[in-house]
Amino acid sequence: MNKLAKQLNETLGDAAAFLSASGRRMYFPYGGILGQGAEAKSCDINATIGMAFEEDGSPLVMDCFRKNIGLDKRAFLYASSFGLPDLRTVWRAMELKKNPSLKGKKFSNPVVTNALTHGLRVSAELFADARDELVIPDLHWDNYELIFKDAVGCKVRRFNTFRDGAFDAEAMGRALMSPGDKKILILNFPNNPTGYTATYGDVPGIVAAVKSAAGKGKRIVVVLDDAYFGLVYEKGVHGESLFAEFSDLDERVLAVKLDGTTKEDYVWGLRVGFIAFAFKGATDEQLKALEAKAAGDVRSSISNSSSLGQNLALAAYADPAYAREKREKYNVLKRRYSEIRRVLKRHPEYAELFETMPFNSGYFMCVRPLGVDAESVRRHLIEKYSTGTIVLSGLIRLAFSTVPTERIAALFANVAAAISDLKARSSKKKGKNTK
Repeated sequence: MNKLAKQLNETLGDAAAFLSASGRRMYFPYGGILGQGAEAKSCDINATIGMAFEEDGSPLVMDCFRKNIGLDKRAFLYASSFGLPDLRTVWRAMELKKNPSLKGKKFSNPVVTNALTHGLRVSAELFADARDELVIPDLHWDNYELIFKDAVGCKVRRFNTFRDGAFDAEAMGRALMSPGDKKILILNFPNNPTGYTATYGDVPGIVAAVKSAAGKGKRIVVVLDDAYFGLVYEKGVHGESLFAEFSDLDERVLAVKLDGTTKEDYVWGLRVGFIAFAFKGATDEQLKALEAKAAGDVRSSISNSSSLGQNLALAAYADPAYAREKREKYNVLKRRYSEIRRVLKRHPEYAELFETMPFNSGYFMCVRPLGVDAESVRRHLIEKYSTGTIVLSGLIRLAFSTVPTERIAALFANVAAAISDLKARSSKKKGKNTK
């Protein structure tokens, strides 16, 4: 094991038990090319880093690239594996503003990832081993299993997502108490695919279940997938990240916050995400050690996240119009959400064709077709009604984020018609078989 990795593990102390085998081996190479380059920054002649500069010392950039980007030439340079220092500072300040409950709580500076999916992969590589168990609701984003199960080899345990229209915290608690010492729990609010965010009534049960499991000896890494953070459309919904609740819950609970610009700021191709850490009793040195582990993982896979994307984000956050424009875009999605509620209220007969899953936020909502197969409905919607949907876990996911408000009613009419068609077809077949 590299001596830098050993030093980080020693700094983490008991918290090193959260790490996977690869996580324990991970380190940031302070003394290699990057460290030597840092030492030479103030030299009159600096022949260390693999970038190119003009004779005047500015970045050597072709105009065919630069002319379409209204940023300083520095946007074309490498970023640190940790991310641009100014962006990390700004994002941390934004996290505190968006989550007032974090005030006074200790958590790391965010490390920049290549959007949230990369943050999930970093989390898997740092914390998940084949002997560990990923705990996720049965209604979840399929990429969780691709990353933690198929890529890393972690076992998967699913729990029932909803009970009586609310998050099933008791089922989650039972899953956490299954055999095995360490669990990686992913909580995704707003949830993909259902578009559900925990309510104020849900949160105490969720937190209590994790605390109880930790109190009984389980070591739990709680990964907060906050990809759709802020897109909440109803009163009574918990509007902050649960990172605040888990940041100082128990010494045996490590909170990992994943978020980014992608869904929050409607810049899906920018690929700028963040990963931050917290646990009860963490010292500044321990949090910096986790940052170094994360940055080392970034370094070992993609070297660093896009400097261009990071600079674009930094410029946007400094723009006086940022808050107003973000609210305008939020209102577009909220209008579509409200239209769905109106459509469902106007058509109570739809309840005979599909069950509407709980939803209150995000980009999506889901329906469960009654009496017919969801995949058959999906295919029939394409073939007869020219309507595209996604099927996950036996549900039909409807991304209202992509559907104009004026076409929401047509979307649900098509879903209802497709289910009716298939049910009628099934009835005819049964009739023929009884003759």
